[in-house]
Amino acid sequence: MADNKNGCPDAVCIDAGRVYDSCADKDCHESLRVFCCERDQQLINCAAVARVRKAELLTTCIDVEALPFNRGYYACDLTFYVDITAEVCSGRGQQPNMISGVASCTKKVILYGSEGNVKVFSSEFTDNAFDRQEMPSQSLPRCVVQVAEPVVLDARLVNVCDCGCGCTLTCDHLPETLRCRYGGDLTSGGERALVVTLGLFSIVQMVRNVQMLVPVYDFCMPSKECTPTSDSPCDAFRHMGFPVDEFFPPKQSENDSGCGCGCRYDNGGCGCG
Repeated sequence: MADNKNGCPDAVCIDAGRVYDSCADKDCHESLRVFCCERDQQLINCAAVARVRKAELLTTCIDVEALPFNRGYYACDLTFYVDITAEVCSGRGQQPNMISGVASCTKKVILYGSEGNVKVFSSEFTDNAFDRQEMPSQSLPRCVVQVAEPVVLDARLVNVCDCGCGCTLTCDHLPETLRCRYGGDLTSGGERALVVTLGLFSIVQMVRNVQMLVPVYDFCMPSKECTPTSDSPCDAFRHMGFPVDEFFPPKQSENDSGCGCGCRYDNGGCGCG
């Protein structure tokens, strides 16, 4: 336990990540082409209508580069890769088919990350090997990106043309690991293309590891006991809460009630009395 004298906390030095700069954005990325494998592309070529069922963020590639003309500031180039699951149908009365592909969009921000001119080394234990040091890294700040699941704002089928809508882009920029995810090579050909418009909410932070002096009151011990698990699916089901909202949908939110005092309307009037 920490040795606190007269109830005053001890001061200890810790190594932690400090956020030097951050920003929050909501971006609308229009006309992003969805790249699919050859089989799904053939379904798109014959489709008359498409509807996106799910959009899931797969990964984000981050590149940080110092700005030569503004010391302490860094350019963060972000590339988001989104998995798109859509339903396409060739005509009225036809059975719809499910397809999946990947769409990508980019974002660039400039944030302050301070300066550092040292090289950083650290030692990590590796099983069945020598206790070797990791490769040295420059003292660059880390760019940390938090992204909510994409919101699909629009989806449509277009003819591949020179209209500038993004349908003529190739899939050469996609990482090889993403191409293997879809069971074959992604194709850029085809007579038609599925393009989507996505809304992204993101928070970008510039973080550096620094040594800070902080007060420590005590070590934190978990107050919750570990409960044993059961292999019986019925026991797990009994511990689930009853889904009340599924049977009784919630009322209109107070913010949308139209009553300035935050109460609901009651018989044509405000229920605040």
